[in-house]
Amino acid sequence: MNSGPKLTGATRLYAIIGDPIVQVRSPEVYTEQFVALGVNAVLIPAHVPAKMFDTVIPALLALANLDGLLVTVPFKVRMLPFATRLSTSATIVGAINAMRREADGSWSGDMFDGIGFVRAAERKGERLRGRRVLLFGAGGAGSAIACALADAGVSSIRIVDPDSGRVRDLIGRLHKTFAACDIAPAGLDRGDVDMIVNASPVGMQPGDGMPGAVGQLTPDTLVGDVVISDSPTPLIEHATRHGCPTVTGRDLHAGQSEAIMGFFVPASRPIGRSLS
Repeated sequence: MNSGPKLTGATRLYAIIGDPIVQVRSPEVYTEQFVALGVNAVLIPAHVPAKMFDTVIPALLALANLDGLLVTVPFKVRMLPFATRLSTSATIVGAINAMRREADGSWSGDMFDGIGFVRAAERKGERLRGRRVLLFGAGGAGSAIACALADAGVSSIRIVDPDSGRVRDLIGRLHKTFAACDIAPAGLDRGDVDMIVNASPVGMQPGDGMPGAVGQLTPDTLVGDVVISDSPTPLIEHATRHGCPTVTGRDLHAGQSEAIMGFFVPASRPIGRSLS
């Protein structure tokens, strides 16, 4: 029996845009979720050549039956001007990875990398409020995760990145919204943390080691890594040896998918806080 979507003239469209696009799994993942929710919609891949971006996007958004977009590399920053309004996370990060058409035809943009990480940790029953975080990476993923963790109530965030200017810039943007969270560059002493997150590219390539010095781990240290890998990254392996709970890149992706479906189809959104 065919359990896939039944396409009709009333089917609503969602798309994921990128250059390239052949590597994405989102069309299958999200279309299956629309079917499961009983929503007459599909998500399709849309290969937008980077040199054609400014021509293609206005035409794409003009489609009357297009209700949402996922945005992948290299367009997360370039899509900002096309959003009528931005979430707190998207504003702080300066990038979006999802857009939703509102009832009045306007477009809302959001960034779900950080919310996906928080959702993944919460689904595993992990406490975030009050934690002291050591975060590796102040780029797009790191900025989004720092924003979501501050919103989730962590007490402090210490940031490690080779670009000290990028760290200072991120801290300044976060302080404007999350004054109650103690956010600063990481010092040499890594002992006063109970949560470690790798949001850097370290771990993506064979032979990569740890993202940096993580200090001594205890079984109550929550360890996360955004890198999606078929085998555990060095950081996750290290955490597992010390009996630490972990959040992997695949966990983050699943949490992100859940959060984005709540954005696209508000009736499916779990009860809880949102930066949207």
